[in-house]
Amino acid sequence: MTGAEKPWSAPDAELANADEPTAAGMGDLADALTPPSPMASKPHRIYRHRVSTRLWHWTNAIALIVMLMSGLMILNAHPRLYWGHYGSEHDTAWLVLAALEDTAFPGWMTIPSNYSLADARLWHFAFAWLLVLAFTGYLIWGLVRGHIRRRLHITRTEWSPRHILHDIAEHARLRFPTGPAAINYNVLQKLAYGGVLFVLLPTIILTGLAMSPALDAAWPWLVDLFGGRQSARSIHFVCAAGFAAFIVVHLLLVVLAGPINEIRSMITGWLHVREVKGHGAEGPGAGPRAREEQTA
Repeated sequence: MTGAEKPWSAPDAELANADEPTAAGMGDLADALTPPSPMASKPHRIYRHRVSTRLWHWTNAIALIVMLMSGLMILNAHPRLYWGHYGSEHDTAWLVLAALEDTAFPGWMTIPSNYSLADARLWHFAFAWLLVLAFTGYLIWGLVRGHIRRRLHITRTEWSPRHILHDIAEHARLRFPTGPAAINYNVLQKLAYGGVLFVLLPTIILTGLAMSPALDAAWPWLVDLFGGRQSARSIHFVCAAGFAAFIVVHLLLVVLAGPINEIRSMITGWLHVREVKGHGAEGPGAGPRAREEQTA
């Protein structure tokens, strides 16, 4: 941070309405194509992520990576997936990842790196509880404080096909919101994060519980809910693949948007931006011609 930088944080009233559609938030396509003036600019900081969001992000990152890698080792023990209540080498699998005598995933992709089903289960279950506790705490906090509603609520305008296609086109051209506009999620981000929060996470937790022999006896309805223990295992795998795809896309977008600035904002909470002079004042209420350039 240079001596010219100064912090900027939206007032509570503005944060409460951060997800409401505005002329600046919606943007104008013709204006968006207008390049910023090459005039001098001055650096600013925007408070982007609260402490609770940052803690949940890094807890999830660690838990998911360990669970994915230990899950691959568990899958190595029987690299086939089935539908229904039962599955063995004599049953028809809908997905065969490797021959039963082979391993589907190399040691560098798994935890532990050497074959050990027992150790993989210990790693998997330990970090599963971390994921469940973190998810439950964040969900309760986000719903009570209204954080989830403010950040993930999709307005009627955002549901319009024209708006969604415009956001897809902007992402395809690698044009990402910068400056104060980067505080708010666009409709694609809302759909992605909402899908993770309300679909992938609950489903992967419930299917994991359905595969537990102890819970099979205590809560047989949970197994039946997914159509059998092997069906729960298959759905669990599909959700894990969804998480892996989400992580890959997320990291790719972070790199394209400026990895140093993006990672720093998730560690400190502050996003560094530059306001180009002659294009309006910095802040969520800035007009549609306001332009800020992210700095590394």
